[in-house]
Amino acid sequence: MERLDKAALNAASFPPPDFRQNDGSLVSTLKTLLFFTILMIMLPIGLYFSSKVYVFEGAYGMSNRDSYFYAAIVAVIAVHAVLALFIYVAWNEGSKQWREGKQD
Repeated sequence: MERLDKAALNAASFPPPDFRQNDGSLVSTLKTLLFFTILMIMLPIGLYFSSKVYVFEGAYGMSNRDSYFYAAIVAVIAVHAVLALFIYVAWNEGSKQWREGKQD
């Protein structure tokens, strides 16, 4: 009986695990994902219409049909740039969390 009491006291002396750091990293990850989701939607659409109207039709004087083609190329390049930036940020965030976990 005395052993059980000592074991219960030893178990009670340890603080409960702190999971707040995991919640913080989850919130940070969700914020990053939300930011890049909005950027993935807004940037190509904005660049498509602005480059079509102001650059290709306005500055270069292209026809309506040609400006669609070149504006689509600009939008596709923007999608790839946002995707590459997301991969870069996700890679660095993951390696930072991995390094912090290894120091424990």
